[in-house]
Amino acid sequence: MNRSANFAVLVYSPFFAASLIAAAGLVAFGQQPDVKTIIQKSVEANQRDFDAANRFTYDERDKVGQGTKTYHVLMIEGSPYYELIAVNGKPLPPDQAAQERQKLQQEIAKRKAETPAQRQQRIARYERDRKRDENMLDQMTNAFNFQLVGMRKLDGFEVYYLKATPRPGYRPPNRDAEVLTGMEGQLWIDKNSFQWVKVTARVIKPVSIEGFLAEVEPGTYFELEKMPIEDDIWGVKHFAMHSHAKILFLFNHSASEEEWHFNYKPLNSSNIDK
Repeated sequence: MNRSANFAVLVYSPFFAASLIAAAGLVAFGQQPDVKTIIQKSVEANQRDFDAANRFTYDERDKVGQGTKTYHVLMIEGSPYYELIAVNGKPLPPDQAAQERQKLQQEIAKRKAETPAQRQQRIARYERDRKRDENMLDQMTNAFNFQLVGMRKLDGFEVYYLKATPRPGYRPPNRDAEVLTGMEGQLWIDKNSFQWVKVTARVIKPVSIEGFLAEVEPGTYFELEKMPIEDDIWGVKHFAMHSHAKILFLFNHSASEEEWHFNYKPLNSSNIDK
């Protein structure tokens, strides 16, 4: 839930992770129409998921130290709210649950009382990250070369297994895209739905991040897994990330995060924009 804002993780989010690996194939398979079609369809599937994400509530369990915290995630007046519902897999005691419910009601009242400018600013912050992920989808077409390795079985799905490597000569147009020059990845695409069952990527060479006086180091990686949640829409099931970087090119800094998403439900009159 609380993604770090530091340079080492500035481009990592579940939807970006999926986009990072899959979109690259559009260019890489220009000479192989069949594979190009697979990639194109998978990008279209991911876009549908991205567009539909705000139509669902879900529960999110985050790893915190040696334990976990679980949140119910719902949309309130145009942006998500995270209501704490469990710690270390156990529901909150009644008094604490009541406090969290009170916080939810206070947040609902606060958002409903916002001025138009305040509401626009809040929603803009949320949409900014979503737009960044969408823009990165376009940039991926220039960043990687892809290789179709073959067919696999994964989590009950028959999948196309692909590998991605950095495209020589690629010049990132912005700071977010700089990390792509040092990454390689793997992608497992469901044969029937063209959805991403799993995506992994890792940094294989140091990448300097302009403006941060920092360098993302090998050892940085992420893993994304998705699952069907409604008809042809899939949602994030599991996301894990570990970043390793040098601050001022001298001091080592590492950070990790891991989360699980489950209990997806369509928004309805009882849980949408309360």
